[in-house]
Amino acid sequence: MASTSTPLTLPVLPLDDEVVLPGMVVPLDLSDSEVRAAVEAAQAAARTTPGKPRVLLVPRIDGTYANTGVLGTVEQVGRLADGDPGALIRGRSRVRIGAGTTGPGAALWVEGTSVDETVPEPLPGQTAELVKEYKALATAWLRKRGAWQVVDRVQAIDDVSALADNSGYSPFLTTDQKVELLETADPVARLKLATQQLRDHLAEQDVAESIAKDVQEGVDKQQREFLLRRQLEAVRKELRELNGEQEGEESDDYRTRVEAADLPEKVREAALKEVDKLERSSDQSPEGSWIRTWLDTVLEMPWNERTEDAYDIRGAKAVLDAEHSGLEDVKERITEYLAVRKRRDDRGLGVVGGRRGGAVLALVGPPGVGKTSLGESVAHAMGRKFVRVALGGVRDEAEIRGHRRTYVGALPGRVVRAVKEAGSMNPVVLLDEIDKVGSDFRGDPAAALLEVLDPAQNHTFRDHYLEVELDLSDVVFLATANVLEAIPEALADRMEIVRLDGYTEDEKVVIARDHLLPRQLERAGLDKDEVTIDESALRKLAGEYTREAGVRTLERSVARLLRKVAAQHELGERKLPFTVRDEDLRDLIGRPHHVPESAQDPAERRTSVPGVATGLAVTGAGGDVLFVEASLADPETGAAGLTLTGQLGDVMKESAQIALSFLRSHGAELELPVADLKDRGVHIHFPAGAVPKDGPSAGITMTTALASLLSGRLVRTDVAMTGEVSLTGRVLPIGGVKQKLLAAHRAGVTTVIIPKRNEPDLDDVPAEVLDKLDVHAVTDVRQVLELALVPATSGAAPEVPVAAMGAPPRL
Repeated sequence: MASTSTPLTLPVLPLDDEVVLPGMVVPLDLSDSEVRAAVEAAQAAARTTPGKPRVLLVPRIDGTYANTGVLGTVEQVGRLADGDPGALIRGRSRVRIGAGTTGPGAALWVEGTSVDETVPEPLPGQTAELVKEYKALATAWLRKRGAWQVVDRVQAIDDVSALADNSGYSPFLTTDQKVELLETADPVARLKLATQQLRDHLAEQDVAESIAKDVQEGVDKQQREFLLRRQLEAVRKELRELNGEQEGEESDDYRTRVEAADLPEKVREAALKEVDKLERSSDQSPEGSWIRTWLDTVLEMPWNERTEDAYDIRGAKAVLDAEHSGLEDVKERITEYLAVRKRRDDRGLGVVGGRRGGAVLALVGPPGVGKTSLGESVAHAMGRKFVRVALGGVRDEAEIRGHRRTYVGALPGRVVRAVKEAGSMNPVVLLDEIDKVGSDFRGDPAAALLEVLDPAQNHTFRDHYLEVELDLSDVVFLATANVLEAIPEALADRMEIVRLDGYTEDEKVVIARDHLLPRQLERAGLDKDEVTIDESALRKLAGEYTREAGVRTLERSVARLLRKVAAQHELGERKLPFTVRDEDLRDLIGRPHHVPESAQDPAERRTSVPGVATGLAVTGAGGDVLFVEASLADPETGAAGLTLTGQLGDVMKESAQIALSFLRSHGAELELPVADLKDRGVHIHFPAGAVPKDGPSAGITMTTALASLLSGRLVRTDVAMTGEVSLTGRVLPIGGVKQKLLAAHRAGVTTVIIPKRNEPDLDDVPAEVLDKLDVHAVTDVRQVLELALVPATSGAAPEVPVAAMGAPPRL
């Protein structure tokens, strides 16, 4: 251990925020008054004592003197490198500072005691290892700094105290660390402290060097990439000039376009990856062409473009009313949708769980009722873009989901192309003829539509070509179909079904007057003041020249009429202006094609003989009138049994069997000669044999036709019927009541028989149609026969086999 000895009296040379350790040689500026006073005081004292002038170097930290100083000798007084007066002072040994005293000069004198720092020889093993470690650390640090000359000097120091004090030259030590070294009297402890400080500094330096290396490598990589890109651009420019091509515009730089585009984050990441691939590929590589096409498609998509919905509910309803007559169910549904959207928007509920409030409606109805044009009106009312996607005859699943990019000529699906064409993420997309979608070895497009039309899934729709998520939750999908049964059940379950069952005659007249006539006048090159069509003529066109659920044939009739008038005017046969009346129609476009059964001569009506009854059916073209004819074969020439003709389905054949079985078992009760049914063949025929027919709703019609044949009583001309029959004679409910009643009204029928359980369906039938029909709701076949058959007379007409009487009117 170190011990203290030798009292000293020395002038104090204060060092502000500096520390000098024994063995160090430092130059001091004599222009500082305190330094000059200490040196002059030391010189004055040295005149009376042998040796060099001595001073006490004491650190002064924030105005406070340290407890330990260093005895220093003034080696030389002269001028410093900058020309200022200075003194060179060497630190000799530690001095413990005591009380102040007096001495010559203006300096502060203190009494002190020198500190004994000797270490016994030989060095203990731990101390020797410590000396070795310190020298190794110091050598490593000095080599990093390139101070090779200093390395030899450090290696030559064997004294423990001197080796520890040598760390005072280390520039990385703070003032506090140097003061701690100065005040540590034990040389071994001081060397441990110096070793720890040097070890910590080297560790920090290693970390700093590692960070600097990583940063430098990153900078070098960026600089290298920048240089290579510049070189690549230069090479491509030379190749373009060599091939005689013009220099590409800035738009060819896909990276710039992607970074400047307003893309969702995941889409941006995918696009930048493709840009990286494009930059690595050559211009002649086919992959480069595929990537460019994909990037063009992604950049053209309206990822963040949306149109503002028009929340003027009354205005939207007025637009729908102005552009379409009737179709109240659809108008109400769109109005409800807009009202809900407006309330959600007012309350800040635009997006919930990543999904927006889109809608999926299926407009199901016969051709020509305005399903497709209704889509444009909905978009107009909502203030949205409109896109039509024709699905009729689509048999490839890739048409919906897109092709994989590995295929040559790959394209995104029709849904993605529709959104791209619309230029917004919330258009009205009309999926036209969704019931005409087919399936083959290329997949089932209807199955691919399941995700598109599911509000719970389509906010993350993934097209096979894009391979990034596309949000379709804000799109309003309107699907059109003629036959609901042709749509797969899973797909129909995802849509809200809205039925359009056709127009009444009054609605057709209004549509023809307000919409069809102005459009056809323009197409015929006529002014509205030159040709007018009387309302009676329009009504006759709708009732006798056309028989359909929609208005397409009516529009063609109006167009033909106007073309005829225009041609006659050009030939000088007719002067304009001209008003077309109902009596002019035959001269202009010929005779009527559809004369109501009630308007025909009684002898020419189909029901003028027993065994013919009028039924009602639903086809893909809406409701229609269906005649059923029955005849009995001669027992001598015909075989017993039931014969059915008219291309009937299994269900309809079973209905005929049920009707025949009911009459055989209840014939006596109904006062019918059922004995004839056992020995003679029964033939039931449905005219229009080329048209497939199926369903149970002709049950009571066949029963009535057979009862009329057996009883010889005619079926009333003004009666049409629909309903399923059971073996016990019950009349069971059927579907399509509204369409069937509209068909009966168009055909001039005034009395309709329907099942009792279908009576609530009459609420869907327009009031003007119900006013002109006498509808009877029945529960039993006996009621049907009582209503439909003409009352028996004393001279009943003889039994007459009935032959086929021509095809029924078709749509």
